[in-house]
Amino acid sequence: MRTLENFLYRVLSDNVGKLILRLMLGVLMLFHGYKKYQSGIDGIKKLVVTNGLPEFLAYGVYVGEILVPILIIIGLYTRISSLIYALTMAVAILLAHSSHLFSLNAKTGGLIIETPLLFMLGALALMFLGAGKYSIDKR
Repeated sequence: MRTLENFLYRVLSDNVGKLILRLMLGVLMLFHGYKKYQSGIDGIKKLVVTNGLPEFLAYGVYVGEILVPILIIIGLYTRISSLIYALTMAVAILLAHSSHLFSLNAKTGGLIIETPLLFMLGALALMFLGAGKYSIDKR
């Protein structure tokens, strides 16, 4: 077992982990952004207005779910992009899930906000870690 651990220590690096984290956060969020690009953001506009905010803020979803994930994938302005990503998810949690922040899913036992919370906390981790060696930021 110790030999396997030594092998993994030599082969794997934190830069590969940062790349995987960037790709995971970026690609998975792009699916959400693409759906909104295709279908529009009328539902988001309604949610924003219902919560007493100006409708134009709904357009921020395009920044948070399309532009920022692309920047994270390529590793450009990764720390600030990760902060914007995390803030986007915090707003999504507050607007769409504020009534069940601490509620549990009856089927799985996990938090109802588990997925957006994972996105948000992953982005915060990336903000602290930085893009790593395999990024435009590093060059």
